[in-house]
Amino acid sequence: MSRRALPGFGLSLGITLAWLGGIVLLPLTALAWKAASLGPSAWWAHLGTRRVLLALQLSFGGALVAAVLDLLLGLLLAWVLVRYRFPLRRVCDALIDLPFALPTAVAGIALTALYAPNGWVGQLLQPLGVQVAYTRLGVLLAMVFVGLPFVVRTLQPVIESLEREVEEAALTLGASPWQSFRRVLLPLLAPTLLTGFALALARAVGEYGSVIYISGNLPLRTEIVPLLIVQKIDAGDDTAPAALLGAVMLAVSLLVLLTVNGLQRWSRRWSGVS
Repeated sequence: MSRRALPGFGLSLGITLAWLGGIVLLPLTALAWKAASLGPSAWWAHLGTRRVLLALQLSFGGALVAAVLDLLLGLLLAWVLVRYRFPLRRVCDALIDLPFALPTAVAGIALTALYAPNGWVGQLLQPLGVQVAYTRLGVLLAMVFVGLPFVVRTLQPVIESLEREVEEAALTLGASPWQSFRRVLLPLLAPTLLTGFALALARAVGEYGSVIYISGNLPLRTEIVPLLIVQKIDAGDDTAPAALLGAVMLAVSLLVLLTVNGLQRWSRRWSGVS
């Protein structure tokens, strides 16, 4: 009789469900319960204000745009780091992980110092009429910064596993490099691209530290939902309005992630990946 490395199915499943329930489901249930305590009549009073609607638009709209940019930049970076050899390649590869290790507040301060009107880059952009810090563009930049490593690290091992013989065969049959990428490589990379997109999107939606510094937190202009949640908690003892905003972010995030997961399953069937 072979020994299993892990306990039996029943014990493993019980431990998994217990930890999942205690760490994930229980807090989320408490959040939803607290938000529901306000009652339907009070929901729109808190959510229907122009300030909240604009913050929701910036948080989710900015995260969506940032995730798309991360997808394009991350694919390019991962491809270059895997397929090409150049000086300081290992240094560049290590720098990809910097947003993982850097505290978000430090990242926000660094980005603000760099792109402020008197910063190294900001003062060069000022004559061109471009302002990054304290604008929605700055919020987007911070979201791109924190989400990019997720796409790169998700794609790298998959690109490394791609057999170059497949590309060479396509080129031998007369396909152009673009046709080879679009018809041969892209279907193989599609599920991983969607995974990286989902991770970057989730990271950008929940980002707080780096965004609040470079955004300037200007009412009706550069406020994000996590900032409003903190403000509502600091405003008084009633945390129900903050829980309501958190529940809305949770619901929208779950809907987006479920949509992405559905696209992943479709892309696997389309590309023939099991």
